[in-house]
Amino acid sequence: MTANGKGIAEACKQEGISDKSYYRWRKIYGGLKLDQAKRFKEIETENIKLKKLVAELSLREAMLKDVVRGNY
Repeated sequence: MTANGKGIAEACKQEGISDKSYYRWRKIYGGLKLDQAKRFKEIETENIKLKKLVAELSLREAMLKDVVRGNY
């Protein structure tokens, strides 16, 4: 849109995002090609899932240790 002569603020408003979001996304994804940005997003999503899994397993391990010690 900016190639058509619109400013950043106007293009963001038309798309329904804030200019802060635009600049944050540009900072993160600015130098990436489309396929690289998609892969980056997939890796971020996978990382979130793995962090949740580690948290659940850590909690389960702590609970089992308490049960073995008799602290239930």
